[in-house]
Amino acid sequence: MFFVYVLKSLKTGTRYVGSTGDVAGRLQEHNLGKCRYTRNRMPWIIAHQEGFRTLSEARKRENYLKSGQGREHLDKILKK
Repeated sequence: MFFVYVLKSLKTGTRYVGSTGDVAGRLQEHNLGKCRYTRNRMPWIIAHQEGFRTLSEARKRENYLKSGQGREHLDKILKK
């Protein structure tokens, strides 16, 4: 199973959207500073995640959530 995850920085409130087969492991990488984009915004928490059967499906959803329409959709999801 593959996942699309949304992280929220506790330092800045910034969101990060990604996809992986191991959400917990990926979160640990982000919080250990192993990812250049997220390194200066640690610590991170998981704000949202969705599961998919294939990596292709997860990547399509990730790309959507990074689009303008997808960001609006995320705003609605995360306000609940």
